[in-house]
Amino acid sequence: MTEHAFAPYVRTLGRGKRARRSLTREEAAEAMGLILNGRATDAQVGAFLMLLRVKEETPEELAGFLDACRPRCAERLAALPPVDVDWPGYAGKKKHHPWYLAAARLLAGHGVRILLHGGPAHTPHRRYSDDMLAELGFALPGSVAEAGAQLERDGLTYLGLDHFCAPLADLLMLRFELGLRSPINTLARSLNPAGAPLSMQSVFHPAYLELHLGAARLCGDRHLLLFKGEGGEPEIRPDARTALTGLRHGEPAEAVLDAALPRQAPPGEVSPTHVRAVWRGETGDDYGVAAIRGTVATVLWGLEKVASLEEGLKVADALWEARDRQAF
Repeated sequence: MTEHAFAPYVRTLGRGKRARRSLTREEAAEAMGLILNGRATDAQVGAFLMLLRVKEETPEELAGFLDACRPRCAERLAALPPVDVDWPGYAGKKKHHPWYLAAARLLAGHGVRILLHGGPAHTPHRRYSDDMLAELGFALPGSVAEAGAQLERDGLTYLGLDHFCAPLADLLMLRFELGLRSPINTLARSLNPAGAPLSMQSVFHPAYLELHLGAARLCGDRHLLLFKGEGGEPEIRPDARTALTGLRHGEPAEAVLDAALPRQAPPGEVSPTHVRAVWRGETGDDYGVAAIRGTVATVLWGLEKVASLEEGLKVADALWEARDRQAF
């Protein structure tokens, strides 16, 4: 009997302490290609992902996975108009309201084209971008063509992972079976499926910053913005000091956004309706406005539309005052 084509990749990761090793970039790309094409069994995929999680994936492995996934994404989104900012949201909200959605809406209303993307609801007791956008009255596109029209009209659209790399959406749902997140969560954040000039990536664990940055460098990415966002989503926590790192023109870029508020207790609920009320000026929320302000300033700095974060905060204040209060 001939050995299964995927078996060598599981064996490489699963040998004993002395014999096991990480995959090369080329091996990682080959393994992910087999997974995307349905040529690995469920048992093999589960073993592969959990062995990677225990070992912890390397920048070379993540770069190899991107080598396999990005051409597929580019092919499926070829008709999408150009976007300025790649905005992945795969963590889900648990403790704070989704202020990042308001920040994206504010930027889009002032000429910044944004592609929000995310996966299915893979972790219990969290709320995800698509569900929360729908509650805000945002029409979720049913196709790439509809997303393109929405992007042209509103400067903002959302696409689920199933629209541009469907096998990864299924793999995210293994969270329910395995009880753990897998390297697919890291991979999805790094896809930049539309090839936006700026990719903004947030992590929950700071140790993952070097992984994302290392893979981006290997893949030749030029502009990347990385930080520890609220709950792992791309949202600045205004009650904490935020270290920003990434790439600018392929070179290292770093900055610090100081806390705007003392430490705040989370509201204990996730309410897009509250975000809409604050947007419309029907109620106040100092934390929320500061989160929007800091997130907008960070993106403007990443796009080089402002020379400093301080200038970005001033511009964010002006954009907030001039917002269309009926946009949500």
